Amino acid sequence: MESNPIEFGIVDMVLREQLKQTLDNLNETQLTQIANFIGRIDSSLQQPETEVPLWQTGTPAERTRDFQEWLKQLPQNAPSLTDEAFDRASIYD
Repeated sequence: MESNPIEFGIVDMVLREQLKQTLDNLNETQLTQIANFIGRIDSSLQQPETEVPLWQTGTPAERTRDFQEWLKQLPQNAPSLTDEAFDRASIYD
């Protein structure tokens, strides 16, 4: 179902006019709340700057250091796999 661009334009104009009238009737506190809300919406819509991951740009030494730091944050007392789990032959049992 296609929408008619002219109808959409009219609806858009009516909505804008209704919003303007509503805003005109708000007190300062309400306007501040609306401004804060719009600010949150704006900040959530902004695309974050894409950071290139270290594994793409880092030297081997930097990647190694980063990996070792990541390993340090893992739980040290987690149960390990059994020797049988590491045995390739057990995959086919």
